[in-house]
Amino acid sequence: MTSLRKLGSSDLEVFPLALGGNVFGWTADETTSFGVLDAYTAAGGNFVDTADSYSAFAPGNKGGESETVIGKWIKARGNRSDVVIATKVSQHPDFPGLSAANIKAAADASLRRLDTDYIDLYFTHFDKPEVPVDEIIGALDELVRAGKVRHVAASNISAERLQESLDFSDREGLARYVALQPHYNLVSRDTYEGPLQDLAARTGLAAVPYFALAAGFLTGKYRPGTTVDSPRAGRAAQHLETERGQKVLTALDEIATAHGAPVPTVALAWLAAQPTVVAPIASARTLEQLPALLGMAELTLTDEEVTKLTRASA
Repeated sequence: MTSLRKLGSSDLEVFPLALGGNVFGWTADETTSFGVLDAYTAAGGNFVDTADSYSAFAPGNKGGESETVIGKWIKARGNRSDVVIATKVSQHPDFPGLSAANIKAAADASLRRLDTDYIDLYFTHFDKPEVPVDEIIGALDELVRAGKVRHVAASNISAERLQESLDFSDREGLARYVALQPHYNLVSRDTYEGPLQDLAARTGLAAVPYFALAAGFLTGKYRPGTTVDSPRAGRAAQHLETERGQKVLTALDEIATAHGAPVPTVALAWLAAQPTVVAPIASARTLEQLPALLGMAELTLTDEEVTKLTRASA
């Protein structure tokens, strides 16, 4: 059985792969979503990541579809206490921004859709620099004190604002971020590596990277001359046009062959080996996609293999 990992300074213990819920109610219908969630938890998984805005970006959807599917699944399975649920605030069309009033209203709406009375990990989805950190942290602290949220975290935030937030929490004795959700993978390293990663390491924050497979590029199915049927194909295929992307695929292929493992397993194992990373996030819109993701929990790359991938993606 894969051992769970401690999430930063929190009392949460999570599986080393977080299951991305962005596809639920979008490219995966309710039945398929239930199947994926069942298979993930059957393999020992316990960490599900979503957001109140998923999937307002899809035609015909208005946001909250993913939370609703997850809520129905939890109720059907009766497993709320076994699953760590992370969701986010700031991007739902009806609840935009990070004002104190909006954070509280959005949290209540998420709780209703998830059909639960608490959220394990509540992220600010995109920082809003026009809102003072004391207003954001104050509202999050109220949610924690009310028992509606267990722990708070930040996504898409600058090192400066993150430091300011942590300093304010420490100074005032309020709820403090325990995790960070950055955009980070083998072909997108610049956003996280540097000041943000250094700050996370220094302050004990757990990194839970999103786009861990670069919108599908790091699954290895994108190759010169191939066409992939996916809503994310355009975003993923752009990496094919870069020297970095081609070098990374070559290195992934070699290491995957050596281990007899799928390419995405290796890409996720590299991410999991990086400083501060506790659990990369990856989503599966079909049951068939799940085993290659779950495999990362059992694959440990050698130092040489990690270095080879790091150099290929430089």
